[in-house]
Amino acid sequence: MRKVLFSACALAALSLGLAAKAETVAITNAKILTAGPAGEIASGTVVIKDGKIAAVGASAAAPAGAKVIDAHGGVVAPGFFATGALLGAVEVGSLGNDLSVNNPEIGASFDIQYGLHPESTLFPVARLGGLTSAVVLPIPVGGRGGEDDDEEATDDARAYTAGPGGEGSKSHALFAGQGVVIDLSGHENSITKARVAQVAPFGQSGGRVAGGSRGAEFVALKEALGDVRDYMRNKAAYDRASLRNLALATGDLEALIPVVEGKQPLVAVVKRASDIRHVLAFARDEHIKLVIEGGQEAWEVAPEIAKAGVPVLLNPFDDRPESYEELGATLDNAGRLAAAGVTVAFESTGGSARARETRYEAGSAVSHGMAYDAALKAITINPAKIFGVGERTGSLEPGKDADLVIWTGDPFEPLSQPTAVFIHGQSQPLTSRQLELRDRYKDLGRPLPPGYTHP
Repeated sequence: MRKVLFSACALAALSLGLAAKAETVAITNAKILTAGPAGEIASGTVVIKDGKIAAVGASAAAPAGAKVIDAHGGVVAPGFFATGALLGAVEVGSLGNDLSVNNPEIGASFDIQYGLHPESTLFPVARLGGLTSAVVLPIPVGGRGGEDDDEEATDDARAYTAGPGGEGSKSHALFAGQGVVIDLSGHENSITKARVAQVAPFGQSGGRVAGGSRGAEFVALKEALGDVRDYMRNKAAYDRASLRNLALATGDLEALIPVVEGKQPLVAVVKRASDIRHVLAFARDEHIKLVIEGGQEAWEVAPEIAKAGVPVLLNPFDDRPESYEELGATLDNAGRLAAAGVTVAFESTGGSARARETRYEAGSAVSHGMAYDAALKAITINPAKIFGVGERTGSLEPGKDADLVIWTGDPFEPLSQPTAVFIHGQSQPLTSRQLELRDRYKDLGRPLPPGYTHP
């Protein structure tokens, strides 16, 4: 009987989900920030049908029978991206993670998608900050770079590493593994696109895993990519064990094929301007697609980055030189890069628990010289395009997934709050465990749960 009841409930839930997705919704009387070619629409309508955006614009009308939501002059914007936030991979940092690998046979082949937990209690918190998608990237050995990484591992970016430890092959340790784009619906099938990028540390951290020298890392990387090309040309000989010995295991060789073919970007974690120049030259020589992550001193070489067409993932709050690799860190970094023509995307600050603050980062960048539209794109369409999902989400355009948020006001203003969040056209609950606990215990006159009572 219990199994039958469970099955009936599951079917009912599935039916409700399908009904919600099939519902046609028209959001009217809204200021629309499209983050697309249409730009900002002072007052208009967004129509959602079958989980997609069916129409958007000042002349768009609510279809007959549609559920109408009056925004009352509020703002409709694309759902924001939490890039590099580790959402789904880390719940409570001190209690462990699914990012650590201590296996000398696994480096580039590490695939973060298999450790994700779509029912994370951090997803609802992130949605309340206007986030509907996340780019989850593994952390390289030694953290994100910097001279103190081994001294105190307290936050997400330092405490969790991917790739083999010190006893493994240094060629494997050069690569942290592959990232994934997910939606924050909390559904089991929340992966938007897997294996979107390969991650590798450069600068001091890269030199450390290569044997202590920045120069050693580039030698090792060139040899590793050379091994991949030999493997691609001679797979039959490799299978017969008649090919020369290769430093990488089969899994890593296979994982790096899309990188050498230019189909999968290499996310280079690098801070210092001189290191960025070397990484740009390396990518040009190896004919690989590059994304810079960190880039605290990227503004110093902005014209070179723009000329190479390389995007930069950065935290707009980085302004303190915590190491000699980032003496040039400044709050103007994002604005200067965007003004030079560099595609910029913002990384979420504070790891997984504070990803909701992504919109504050965008507001800070605007206050330090970045154009408003550029800051909006840095948390919407830019990360979507960088990681290969720009045709599906990231902007409000007909045919794209209906991932959007209705705000009471400017989403970069801390006092503005979401009144509705849609992911794939499905309305998301505006609650979280924290809010539920607040509501449960704010009235101390209510009886406590049984666990708090004594016999």
